[in-house]
Amino acid sequence: MQTELLEARASDSLSIHPRVGVIVPKHRRKVVERNRVKRRLRELVRVRLLPRLEGIDLLIRAKPEAYDSTFDQLATDVTAIGYWASSMSR
Repeated sequence: MQTELLEARASDSLSIHPRVGVIVPKHRRKVVERNRVKRRLRELVRVRLLPRLEGIDLLIRAKPEAYDSTFDQLATDVTAIGYWASSMSR
């Protein structure tokens, strides 16, 4: 699945709990900017995705546009990925 700021891939997991990986490529940005995006995405995954998902492996990759986005914009995309992934895990 692709959103404006993120790409996501999901697969069934043999584990009963969800696993989520976050990838933030350099995209010719500074380390501080990259770490900010990683921290934001990890927090959104922890709060919005993990409580809803069961038995799924999810990979989220930030697009270059994610560097210039706000927390709320990332939250909207993570929520959309959550709905998509939860429909797959059933």
